[in-house]
This record gives sequence, C-alpha cells and structure tokens, in this order.
Amino acid sequence: MADFIAWVLVAVIAAYACGGGTDYGAGFWDLLAGGPERGKGPRALIDHAMAPVWEVNNVWLIFVLVVMWTGFPTMFQAVFEAMWLPLALAAVGLVLRGAGFALRKPTHRLARRRVYGAAFAVSSLLTPFFLGAVLGGIASGRVEVGTIASADAWANPTSVLTGLLAVAAAAFLGAVFLCSDARRFGADDLVGYFRLRALLAFAGIVVLALIALPVTHDDARYVWDGLTGGPGLLLVLLAAVCGLATVVLLVRRSHAWTRHTAAASVALTVCAWGFAQRPYVLPTTLTVADAAGAPATLHWLVIVTGIAIVLVGPALVLLYRLDTLGRLEALTDADTQAAGAAGDDA
Repeated sequence: MADFIAWVLVAVIAAYACGGGTDYGAGFWDLLAGGPERGKGPRALIDHAMAPVWEVNNVWLIFVLVVMWTGFPTMFQAVFEAMWLPLALAAVGLVLRGAGFALRKPTHRLARRRVYGAAFAVSSLLTPFFLGAVLGGIASGRVEVGTIASADAWANPTSVLTGLLAVAAAAFLGAVFLCSDARRFGADDLVGYFRLRALLAFAGIVVLALIALPVTHDDARYVWDGLTGGPGLLLVLLAAVCGLATVVLLVRRSHAWTRHTAAASVALTVCAWGFAQRPYVLPTTLTVADAAGAPATLHWLVIVTGIAIVLVGPALVLLYRLDTLGRLEALTDADTQAAGAAGDDA
C-alpha cells in the first residue's frame, strides 16, 4: 500500500508540474514581454488564457502536501526541516503571484498595474526555481532524517541545475500552450511570437540537460544510475521523443497535439525521476516502507484518494477540456490591441 501511495504522490507531482508549470511559464513570458505598449498583446493573452484554470492548478500542489504529510510524515518532516527557507520563499512567491495576477487586470492606474504585474511575473520565475532546487537537494541525497537546514541542501550544483530546468520546462510549456491559445483566440500575430519562444525554451532545456549530465553523475549518483538504466532510462527517452515531437509540430505549424506532447514530455520526466529514486523517498537513507505512516492512515488515504478521483476528477477533466476548446472565455479585439485604455495613463 505504501508503494501505491508513493506512486500517487509522483503522479500528482507530475500533474502539478504540467498544470502549474504552464502557469509559471506564462508568467515567465509575461516578465519578458517588454514595456506597457510592446507587451500589451502578449499580457492580454496570458490574462485570458490563465484566468479559467490558474486557481485550479494549485489544487495539485495541495494534494501533494496532503499526501506527503499524511502518507509519509517522516519524509515530510525531514524535507521541511532541511528545506524550510526555499520552501518558504516558494510559498511567498505563490501568494504574491496569485495576488499580482488577480489585482493587475481590474486596476487602471498604470503605476499600480506595473507593481502587480511585476509581483506576478517575478514570482513566476522564482517559485519554480525554488521548488526545483528542493527536488534537486532531495535527489542528490542531501536531505536525511535530522538534517539541519543549510544553504548546501538547496544551493548545490544539482539543486541549481534542477531549479533552472524547472524554469526552462515551465517556459516551454507556457509558450506551447500560449501558442495554441493565440491560434484559437484569433490573435494570429501572437502565434509566431510564442512559437519562437517555445523553440528557444526547448533549446534552453537541451543545453541545461547537457550541462546536468556530468554534474548529476558526480553529485547525485544514485538517481543518475536510475535515470540511465531500466524503466528510468525508457521514460527519459520517451520524454525526449515527446519533446522533439512538440518541436516538429511547432515548426510545421501543426498545433493540434502540441499541448499533449509537451505535457507528456514533462510528466514522463517526473515519472522517470520517481523510478530513479525507488525504493527511496530520500536517497539513499529513507525507503518508502520506512517513511510510510501507520497502516490505518494509508488505508484511509487510499479511500480518500479514490473518492477524490471519482468526485473531483471528472470536473477537472471537463474544465481542462472546455478550456482547451476555448469555450470558457473569449478574447476580444480590444484585449489584444496595443493601444492602452485612457485610464492606464493616469
């Protein structure tokens, strides 16, 4: 039963990496969109594309935390004791990001919109980096039961590269999804804009992955061995195929499946990491069995998970489907025009 809960945790992390990662990626491109005039079109598209689902995507993060502290309390305590600073910074980023996104659109004063927009955009960059750094610290074996918090736990080579890869993957997902959003919303000038950025983000992922090869070989050997053999290697290869398929589809301007292949590449990478760490939740000191909670707790956690899948799953699938079809909110011409409203100059 503990193994089943562990795979549920990996699956939920993969779901958050895809859903939340897409939102972080949109914020990343919001940060690089330029000034008020130049960036008005891309930012309007980002606002409309994210509005129906950005709060829902955070449900996956809540599920991750619930499964961790309920199913693996020893792991939860060790991670949060050793990594409290990057996790606190990520949490602050989540709050500022949500507040900035929610308050930016209805605000008409230019100065305030800039402040809210900056909070949203900068937090969209920092939050995935710190979350990735935490995963890198865990993968490199720097977190054990009783580990005292220190900068080395999350500011090491593996953590930094994992954080940068998380940012690059989010940027890739965000650009791919926004490219499809621009197409279905009729913002034709933004289709090529985000296609180029998706290709650049993928190139960044490739460069960072090549840099990470020798680093993880020396700094995270157990996970390296898991990723270069067995099911871990197979999933890595499948993730690479999905990533390359996304690039080919973007180059050919065929957007029907780009969202699916891009999300699959990220989800398969997370699953490969799960296979690489097994049977440990904290390599190489704490196994899944040792970290698991009481059998009765795991039993009820399985029941609650099943109930959540039955009750919440169909609603989430419907929401994502409607969003993909563009039926939740239409993008108007006024939102994509470069000219600002008169109140923006106040």
